[in-house]
Amino acid sequence: MKKKWYFWLFPILWMGIIFYSSAQPYEKQDIKPFFNKYIDFSFLEPLVKHIEFTYHHSQVSVEALGINGFVEFFIRKGAHFTVYLILFLLFVVAFHKTTNIKKLQKVSLSLLFTVFYAIFDEIHQGWTPNRTPFYGDVIIDTIGAIVGAGLFLLISNSLQNRKKGM
Repeated sequence: MKKKWYFWLFPILWMGIIFYSSAQPYEKQDIKPFFNKYIDFSFLEPLVKHIEFTYHHSQVSVEALGINGFVEFFIRKGAHFTVYLILFLLFVVAFHKTTNIKKLQKVSLSLLFTVFYAIFDEIHQGWTPNRTPFYGDVIIDTIGAIVGAGLFLLISNSLQNRKKGM
């Protein structure tokens, strides 16, 4: 049976989208003006005003960022997590469709490729105006990939057990 190499286009295209996004200056990705115009997050302030921590030498709090900046911070970090979870899944599907290696090897290689790309992407951000690379983002990306691995293993094991039960 002919190998379906085109499955590799999906992670490659996704990496291209990540690369393009990382090449955008912060000002082009700032969603606070949208929030200011269309969404009122003031109802969250009493719930989150006590949350305060430092991330990449900056204070993250409602006091320091305003409620819209505070919400944006978590959306941006959630995007890191989600984007790399998806990249991991695209890699694992490509390995599954194009190789005969064992499941744990697929997962390991997919994790490795995803983490390497996260590192590359953070370095790439260092050349983008008003963006800085930060290892904390690579950690968030890696956690997203690990959660993707857990989901993949959970679902694939569940499907295997169903087939055995039939």
